[in-house]
Amino acid sequence: MTDTFAKDVLAGLTAENKHLSSKYFYDDNGSRIFQEIMNMPEYYLTDAEFEILSMQSKQIIEALKFSQPFNIIELGAGDGFKTFKLLENLVNNKIDFKYVPIDISQEAMDILTKRLKERLLDLNIKPQVGDYFEILKVNRESVYPSLLLFLGSNIGNYQKDKAIELLKLFNDNMKDGDKLLIGMDLKKNPVTIHNAYYDKHGITKRFNLNLLLRINRELDADFKVDDFDFYCHYNPDNGEVKSYIVSLREQKVNIKKLNVVVDFGYHELIWTELSKKYSLQDIKLLAEEAKFKLNHNFLDCKHFFTDSLWEK
Repeated sequence: MTDTFAKDVLAGLTAENKHLSSKYFYDDNGSRIFQEIMNMPEYYLTDAEFEILSMQSKQIIEALKFSQPFNIIELGAGDGFKTFKLLENLVNNKIDFKYVPIDISQEAMDILTKRLKERLLDLNIKPQVGDYFEILKVNRESVYPSLLLFLGSNIGNYQKDKAIELLKLFNDNMKDGDKLLIGMDLKKNPVTIHNAYYDKHGITKRFNLNLLLRINRELDADFKVDDFDFYCHYNPDNGEVKSYIVSLREQKVNIKKLNVVVDFGYHELIWTELSKKYSLQDIKLLAEEAKFKLNHNFLDCKHFFTDSLWEK
C-alpha cells in the first residue's frame, strides 16, 4: 500500500490543482473517525440504509431468486453494522450461505468477525483482508451464485468514467445471474446534504485532516495540521459534493520519504473527495452503461437513499 500511497501523494501534491484520493482516508484512525461521522444525527446516510436493510431484508432475499447455497461478498465491509440485519434474517431462516466480508483494514475485519461470531453463532463467515479485485477473482471459480454488496454510497466517490470502469470490473468478476446490491445516495433538499458533510461538530474536518497526519507518519512529512482547514460544497445541479483541505497561509511542507518540498499558497485547495448524489434515472442509466440489468430500487421511507439490486 505504502508504495502506491507514496506515488499517489507525490502526483497529487505536485499537480497544478492539488488533490489526494479519498481511498487513503481509511487507515485505522481514519476508519475510527468515520464511525463517528456515521453516528452524527445529520449524517442521514447510515440510518437510511440501515432502515432499508432492516425493514426490507426479507424482500431483498426474495428478489435474489437464488438457489441455495450462495455467497454474499461484501466489498469494504467496515464494521458490518448495516449488513447485520440482512445476515440475521438469513441465519434465522436457516438459509444456506457463506458470508465473505472484504476490507483493507485488518483491525476493522478482526472487530467485525468477533462481533458477528458472538451474535450469529451459525454464521459461516470467511473474512478477507486486501484488495477487492484480487479476492473477487475467486468468485468466478465458485460453483454457487453470489450477491455482491457495495453499500454505503461508496460508488458516489468515483467520477463517472471511473465509476463505470469500477462497475464493469465488478461485472467481469461476476458470473451470469450473480447480483449486485449497491448503495446510492439520492438527490434531495440541498440543505440536508450540506449539513451531512459540513457538520458543526468538526468531525468531517478531523477526518480530512487525518490524511495529512497519515502522510506525516508514513512518508515522514512535516504538515502542521493547525495551518489547514476544511471546506465542502454541494452542487444540486450535478449532484456533486466536493470536499477540500484549505491551506491557511503560504507554507512549505517537506515530505522526506518523497524527497520533495511542496509549496502551498494562501488559501490553496487540496481536493480530497467527491460524493455524488443520483436521481433514479441516473441510476438506471449507470446500470445499463456498466452492462447490468436493474431489477429493483429498495428505498427508505423518506426516499433519501436506495439499495439498488442489479443483475449480471
